[in-house]
Amino acid sequence: DGPRGNNDQIQDMRSDMWRSLDATFPGSSRLIDLGCGTGLDAVRMAKLGHFVTAVDWSPLMVRRTVDRAEREHVSDRIRSIAMGAHELQRLDGAGQYDGAYSNLGPLNCVPDLVDVSQQCARLMKPGAALVFTVIGRYCPWEIAHYVRRRRWARATVRFARHVVPVSMNNHTIWTRYYGPREFYRAFKQNFTLEHYRGLCVFSPP
Repeated sequence: DGPRGNNDQIQDMRSDMWRSLDATFPGSSRLIDLGCGTGLDAVRMAKLGHFVTAVDWSPLMVRRTVDRAEREHVSDRIRSIAMGAHELQRLDGAGQYDGAYSNLGPLNCVPDLVDVSQQCARLMKPGAALVFTVIGRYCPWEIAHYVRRRRWARATVRFARHVVPVSMNNHTIWTRYYGPREFYRAFKQNFTLEHYRGLCVFSPP
């Protein structure tokens, strides 16, 4: 949880995401941050003049976002809510948002992306945009790392077609991995795909 994340690769991906957000959303947009974490993205967008509804399933993450917003003097532009991306039916403001974004994989942990799509469609203005980064299926370095250690199940975990348990910081996170088109299928009824690309596909994790 440094200025842009906790390692160089995360920082590079976050900077890339910020460039995409800046190219997509004009100043003073009303946005939803799905899986806000400690508020790095939300605070940065608020500093640029946007109004951000920052949601996260973890109350502790939301507390960190609130604290960061207070330290950076943008509390008036950030509304923080302890709510998962799978609970957007709780969010008011139908047709009032200019867009939504989600950075670095929170949507990999959502049980039903179709519901996320439907709720985003309910909340967005006509022509609104979604900008999402998700953890993909293909990571050559990770596969090589686990194959070398003969951890065959872990080497192939990204290719499962259902949710799988992933260990992180002594916790189990239920995760589903996606290819780009596979991810988009959950949104195609309500949104049109404009662009996708890989981030750090050939970088070591």
